Amino acid sequence: MKLQTEPLDWRDGDVPVSRRFDDPYFSLDNGLAETRHVFLTGNDLPTRFRDGFHIAELGFGTGLNLLATLDLWRSSGQTGTLHFTSFEAFPMNADDMIRAQQAFPELKPIADELAPFWADHARNITLPDLKFTLVDGDARDTLHSMTQPADAWFLDGFSPAKNPELWQPDLLALVAQKTAPDGTAATYSAAGHVRRALDAAGLITTRIPGFGRKRHMTIARKADT
Repeated sequence: MKLQTEPLDWRDGDVPVSRRFDDPYFSLDNGLAETRHVFLTGNDLPTRFRDGFHIAELGFGTGLNLLATLDLWRSSGQTGTLHFTSFEAFPMNADDMIRAQQAFPELKPIADELAPFWADHARNITLPDLKFTLVDGDARDTLHSMTQPADAWFLDGFSPAKNPELWQPDLLALVAQKTAPDGTAATYSAAGHVRRALDAAGLITTRIPGFGRKRHMTIARKADT
């Protein structure tokens, strides 16, 4: 992967913090537990899994969400192939990504399995149970090219206050457009302007309890038409 324009800082030894956005890549409390609460449970997974289920994500970051999702796919006994597409403007370099993933020993088997792909700067990974695509660049430009509607969205950009580009109404409208009927979205953010933008785009939002220090988060669903 191309190097980030700006280097990372490391907090408590294993939590990467973006200098560009002055924001940690995952929760200081427990990044894996946050991913499971916000993105997996928030999208009603694994209940909705099926062969060919497609997850799309704004903000790939350390790859934690991918690891946690594939772990859930396998541990739930789901058969077939998980499709996972992630959009990232500032990809981590491989060494930083691998270091960050080491903070989660529970995911070590999957992290070790995927590490060679990061080292080879892979943008596409095909395994018997995974079809993964990483799309470089600004999602406002690149999301138009996604042809397979998403069954679930992980809206995981940095804080809307620090990274407003990934939370603009036009982009969230495109997220809604690229969502399958009865598809869902989840984000740690409970910002009013994010919920309003999703609602205006045709998704039905709900504010629910968040993870850790965050009192609330947002889930959304697209009506089956």
